Amino acid sequence: MELQLAVVIGTLFAAGVYLLMRPNAFALLLGLSLLSHGINLFILVAGRITLHRPPVLPTSGAIVPSDYADPLPQAFILTAIVISFAVTAFAAVLVYRLHETAQTESPDLTDPRDAAKERLA
Repeated sequence: MELQLAVVIGTLFAAGVYLLMRPNAFALLLGLSLLSHGINLFILVAGRITLHRPPVLPTSGAIVPSDYADPLPQAFILTAIVISFAVTAFAAVLVYRLHETAQTESPDLTDPRDAAKERLA
């Protein structure tokens, strides 16, 4: 199971970084979203995958730590989900303002005619 999750995490990171490198604002938003999902899965795997085990320790009896799930990665993931949603929403507003102000989808605000003049010079 860890191997499949490692492949999925690697694919999400690779696709997210690739989309962040694209000269399109919508691709930037998708790249941020994919990176946040990859980070959440990475935190989950780093906290050891435990199935069918309670995350809360009993107050009485012998406690064997391997019999219980660690609740800390789950709390980190919930926090990361909220933060990634806020960052994505903020980036979406920036992309919207970019489109309204500059009438372009490209984060690069240089005029293409200026680039053509530089090539000719």
